[in-house]
Amino acid sequence: MPKVAASSLRKGAVVDMDNKLYVVLSAENIHPGKGTPVTQLNMRRISDGVKVSERYRTTESVEKAFVDERDHTFLYQDGDGFHFMNPENFDQLTAPEDVIGDAAPYLQEGMIVQLSTHNDVPIALALPRLATFEIVDTEPSVKGQTASSSYKPAVLSNGLRTMVPPYIAPGTRVVILTEDGSYVERAKD
Repeated sequence: MPKVAASSLRKGAVVDMDNKLYVVLSAENIHPGKGTPVTQLNMRRISDGVKVSERYRTTESVEKAFVDERDHTFLYQDGDGFHFMNPENFDQLTAPEDVIGDAAPYLQEGMIVQLSTHNDVPIALALPRLATFEIVDTEPSVKGQTASSSYKPAVLSNGLRTMVPPYIAPGTRVVILTEDGSYVERAKD
């Protein structure tokens, strides 16, 4: 397996430590005023979901596992998990809920996502950067309130809450940043 510098790892990367696969949940490079810079990796063991935290000197290398990263189409969710289809050969994969994690509310039927697999087992999911949802509930706009004023809370069609400009009304389709659920713009469709 190829070795890579610990400082080059990003969220979603898969590493092999002691013949066990771990997916990186977060990677932070720390540069103290004195001493050696380090990389703090928060990871989840794929086999049983145990979360671990490791620190590496930025010059240390770790074994990166071979992972197949392909676009898949999200089909549906049921009691077995989240079902995806490879658009090239129409093979279907089922990912358990712990692999999907906090991305679950953003999944929409027909959405193209990047699914990482190791030996045909789903291990990580990368959402598209932007997704469009409908506003189902928000406070009414107040006359005279300008667009540059503070944002108001709103509930999206996926059940998540976000902050939107005061002129957005229920029924409006908006574009949301999937990293943090923040409002980007009104949908152009």
